[in-house]
Amino acid sequence: MANSKYEYVKSFEIEDEIVPPNIIVVRVDGRDFRSFVLKKGTKFYHRRASKILSLIVSFFTTIYVTKWKELFPQKDLIYAPSFQSRISCCATLEVLQAYLAWRQNECHLINQYDTCLWHLIDSGKSAKEAEEMLKESQKQDRNELLFQSFNINYKKDIPAIFRQGTCALKAEVEDIVKFKDDGCPVKRPRKKVITVHSENIASRRFWNDQSCLSKELGQFTEDLNKPKTEYIKSFQYESRLIPSTWVVIRIDGCHFHRFSEVHEFEKPNDAQALNLMNSCAVGILEEFKDIVFSYGVSDEYSFVLKKESQLYERHASNIVSSVVSIFSSMYTVKWKEFFPDKEMKHPPYFDGRAVCYPSSEILRDYLAWRQVDCHINNQYNTCFWMLVKSGKSKSDAQNDLKGTQAQDKNKLLDRLCNVTDYYNTLPPMFRQGSSVYWDKEEKKMVNNDEGSVGKTRKIVAVKYCNIIDPSFWEEHPEILNEKINCRRVHT
Repeated sequence: MANSKYEYVKSFEIEDEIVPPNIIVVRVDGRDFRSFVLKKGTKFYHRRASKILSLIVSFFTTIYVTKWKELFPQKDLIYAPSFQSRISCCATLEVLQAYLAWRQNECHLINQYDTCLWHLIDSGKSAKEAEEMLKESQKQDRNELLFQSFNINYKKDIPAIFRQGTCALKAEVEDIVKFKDDGCPVKRPRKKVITVHSENIASRRFWNDQSCLSKELGQFTEDLNKPKTEYIKSFQYESRLIPSTWVVIRIDGCHFHRFSEVHEFEKPNDAQALNLMNSCAVGILEEFKDIVFSYGVSDEYSFVLKKESQLYERHASNIVSSVVSIFSSMYTVKWKEFFPDKEMKHPPYFDGRAVCYPSSEILRDYLAWRQVDCHINNQYNTCFWMLVKSGKSKSDAQNDLKGTQAQDKNKLLDRLCNVTDYYNTLPPMFRQGSSVYWDKEEKKMVNNDEGSVGKTRKIVAVKYCNIIDPSFWEEHPEILNEKINCRRVHT
């Protein structure tokens, strides 16, 4: 990130690292839930908590969207789905065992209840009547209801995937890598992801029989009786937002240099790729009414949460994962709208974090930092790619730009393009980034007696403007809900 007088705002970012040797479990929730257990000793394991949970929920979301047509060829995806995620830090293998037993028991109880509920509704009961019949019912009561009323043996007639959930794990298999001249196969061991349905994934027998699980995480020493739910919940990673502060949720594309190369984005700026990001940001503001402003550049977007927001009652992980997930979902769903002639070759994903800023002045300095960063990086990238397109190698272009100042880069661009003040002729979206916020739109309506009259409504606007100068905030006091009385600055 570029150096500027606004760099101090980085000191408000907290590195929410998870202290080893905890076993990290990331739970992704939508209508159903998925839990992912991380292998120890990897670089990913040592990243901050918000990055781990946001990357997993983002990738899960985009995979969900991209696989939709494969599994539901006759159904259109009506709206972009989203998920939430949170982390549990299991201090010991025994805690992990208890966690798995808890989640599988939840799967059984929820599915058994839903099976009874929907059979009752299908038989003619109203939803309210069905819920009343199942109120305070126990497992045995539901089993008897299904058998006596619908001739269903819950354990035998309901597929295991519904009753027990699915366990996905890596198993060692022998795979044919080539054939010898005599036709004999040459086999090599490799790891392959398999799915299994077990009645008890927390039992010693199941866990210890899976060599990859016992090798990577350890063996269960004894079987587990009914897990204590509250005890297990105490290991959930908690990170709350500070009340009465300005919260910024910043998301960044992961490996987007590679993503942009694979999809042949125009260098140094691809207008359609930026417009896709902007469209997703508009969707976020429309989805989360408590987000009052957002600023985006390249593969990054910052979302500002208003101070008096009910979202403060949620955990930071809940808010971050929700925003990252729906942004990832929208990006994947909207791809064809902006790139009708390009197939998405691999799913994009983003990481996110939440940062609390104590005053509106510091918040504006944060946004100024991001806009300064936009200008410096864009000016450098414009020069770099102009040199490359003129015939220079990438290493030569880097050497030519080493140690150059803004004035030097402007002169270089003027010389290469034979245009005076070339940099300022570039679209403002490239130079200043994109600001997205609720604005007023005047709509003309016809009145037979008095002619045309104006009527305003609130819409989400995408503008390319100078948000460093206080004049922007003076003209839009409703964004931060305050008047700005300070000296104008110039960039």
